This record gives sequence, structure tokens and C-alpha cells, in this order.
Amino acid sequence: QIEMQKKAILRSILEPEARERLARLKLAHPEIAEAVENQLVALAQAGRIRQKITDEVLVSILRQISARRREPKIIRK
Repeated sequence: QIEMQKKAILRSILEPEARERLARLKLAHPEIAEAVENQLVALAQAGRIRQKITDEVLVSILRQISARRREPKIIRK
């Protein structure tokens, strides 16, 4: 039920190309895609998204998230 509502909201705020990118991301990195989806749904429900999100805007959101996510560093001694 909740998942269907989330999909409907995402369908209404994402352009087709952005939706495809999010689907591909979900296959490779499900935890990141889930976080982005939840963030977008929250913004949409709060009325902070005025227009459909294009692929370019989604890419910039993903870049910001990946910049925050640090890869573990392996130090060999």
C-alpha cells in the first residue's frame, strides 16, 4: 500500500528519463536509490517540488549524495 503510494508520487514528479535512471540505480545500489526516493517523496509531500524533476537534476542530486558518502580507505602497513 505505502509502496504503491510512493511509486505514484515518484511517477508524478519524475520525468521518464529520471525514473529510468532511478530504476537502474536501484539495481546497482538499492540503499542509495531508496534514500533518494524517500527524500524526493518527502519533498513532494511537503510541496517543495514545483516542477517535474529532469534527468539532469536527478544526476546533480546523486552527485551530492555520492560526495557525502565516503569510501572506506584501506591503509596497508
